[in-house]
Amino acid sequence: MIRKLLGACGAVVMVAAAWACSDSTAPVGPGQEGELAPPDAGPPPTEDAGTTPPDAGGSPEDAGTQEPPDAGTEPEPDGGTDGGNGPQQPAEDPWPKEASVNYTQRFGVGQPQSVAVDDAFNVWLLAGNRIGVLRPGDTQPRWASNLGQAGRGFSSTVICGGSAGRAYVGYYARELDNPQRGSYQDPAFLEGDLDAVKLTPEGTLVLEEHITRSFRRNRDKGDGSLTWNPPNNTGIRNSNDWRYDEDRAVLSCVKVMSGRDKGEVYIGTNHGVTRIRGLDYNSHRHPVWWENGSQRAGYTYAVGIAQDGDVLMANDWTFGIVTPNADLGLWDAMTPKTLNPMKVESSYLPEVNPLAEFDNWRGFQQTTDGRYYLASKDHGLWEMSIISRGNPWQEGTRVQGLPTQGLTALAATDDGSLFIGTAGSGLWRMDADKNLSRVVNVPGRTVKQLVYDPNGTPAMLYVLTDAGLTVLRGH
Repeated sequence: MIRKLLGACGAVVMVAAAWACSDSTAPVGPGQEGELAPPDAGPPPTEDAGTTPPDAGGSPEDAGTQEPPDAGTEPEPDGGTDGGNGPQQPAEDPWPKEASVNYTQRFGVGQPQSVAVDDAFNVWLLAGNRIGVLRPGDTQPRWASNLGQAGRGFSSTVICGGSAGRAYVGYYARELDNPQRGSYQDPAFLEGDLDAVKLTPEGTLVLEEHITRSFRRNRDKGDGSLTWNPPNNTGIRNSNDWRYDEDRAVLSCVKVMSGRDKGEVYIGTNHGVTRIRGLDYNSHRHPVWWENGSQRAGYTYAVGIAQDGDVLMANDWTFGIVTPNADLGLWDAMTPKTLNPMKVESSYLPEVNPLAEFDNWRGFQQTTDGRYYLASKDHGLWEMSIISRGNPWQEGTRVQGLPTQGLTALAATDDGSLFIGTAGSGLWRMDADKNLSRVVNVPGRTVKQLVYDPNGTPAMLYVLTDAGLTVLRGH
């Protein structure tokens, strides 16, 4: 069974080059295959994804009707460690220093579906139509309901931390039979995608804006100017051609915790990987494969940051590694390849499956010794060795010793460990010497999410399971 996840920047048959939709030369017809809902994204929104909202362009959420500022120049929201005295990040995080703390028991965070941390060590929580934040010094989180897309009936998926007092919330919307839209006022553009929320000086959670600001360098003119095409409230759409509304369901996200691009966020969607800086984005890139002249890509549940800042991305079939250009406006640039060098273009592991069968990757990480690991929800943990950049397959070696092949998440930590989330067998750790052991001080059988923040003192690993949230220290 083949998913309808691509097209030629809007259809199943594509004429684009192998990674992004940025260099396609002509649009093609609508997709030919039936739509399937993402397997892990939950039910579709209660509101019909094709229903026109009452006021698609004039609501308070509309935040893209004027020319946006240059990337990185917008003011950061208030929301520091005291919830209102500015975005300053404390020199040392003020959270409990024990090696293991159950935040569900100690701080009453409940059993959220997703967790995140911002630059001021505010802990963000997502539970259906509710968004919560636990500020340093608080004894329990504060919550807000039905902000942004949740208030329009769309199902939330993941939350990701941003700058001090800011978080990003992803939503699910159905794929379009024909993602090429004829007008930037088409209400389909406002479905799903991503909201930015913030913590006000008064400690209130509010919608900052629905992410709409496409940021792309105009390489056609050769002058490096920006193309905002168009500067209107059109949500996340292809930065190279605004007419194509392909990235509609946010399935995963990762914040860059250190290095040159610290603070940036990458989201994995039903179509590819979008890069976000502040309130600006560039969309998108994706590893792909070809079948009978058609280009295929899967849902991107696995996005990670390598030790040197490379972006690791893996979908249902294939995976890739990109060294991102410092310029956000060039993220979708495929040519020349020197703009965003690729250590792996689009590859699969033949030791796992034939290419046309789903590998269902759920984690992609690099440990401090330089080794790459991929985790599948069906086929266990694999060490990946790069044969060559452009090779359509790389070498895979199964990691033995786990109690299940059903994996949900990976996190590489500064002490050389690889933490492995399972579906039904709890949290496991592979230490720097490659010894596997169960992490017994984390309650819960199924790991939902792993978030590693090396900026904590000591470093913090947020482990979200079906029993709640536990934070591990010192790895």
